Amino acid sequence: MVARKKAKSKVVTRKKKPAKRPLAAAIRRKRPSPRPSGGAVQTRVAVPTPAADVPSFFRLNIEVGNLDEAEKFYGELFGVEGRRQRGSRIYFNAGPVALQVVDVSIGGIPHPAAKALYFTVQDLDAIHARAKSLDALSTELVHGEPGGEIAVRPWGERSFYAEDPWGNPLCFVQQDTTYSG
Repeated sequence: MVARKKAKSKVVTRKKKPAKRPLAAAIRRKRPSPRPSGGAVQTRVAVPTPAADVPSFFRLNIEVGNLDEAEKFYGELFGVEGRRQRGSRIYFNAGPVALQVVDVSIGGIPHPAAKALYFTVQDLDAIHARAKSLDALSTELVHGEPGGEIAVRPWGERSFYAEDPWGNPLCFVQQDTTYSG
């Protein structure tokens, strides 16, 4: 009989990797604090204040009395097709914000939006011509000038005002002249 040697088993102890710290923890600075009695050193950690959670505007809702007419009007005015959605609504891309046109004709009367919905465009003359063909140019005075005419406003924007068939006021501004305050 052949004697076998028993294999020695090794116990391996591994140090645990430190847990990954969130970015905020990674950028903390340690500040020494006064030594308490007993000679131990304490540190205080300065935690940066997180950025404010500023709301981002992503959709604007306007009410109309006929979705088919609104689809045709806004499609022609904007020069793009809308996307029909459930719930008697249609979406139009308007830069980073979606224009949601909602038909409230069943059980409601369209309520016009705020004073004006502002849109920037690259070719103000082209959209002005489309608004004119839709008989949508505003007849109101804006700073003493006809709102439906292209004009440079006192704040420097080149713009004109229009209105959809349900009374929603619209303003179109030449993109390179926008004034943000």
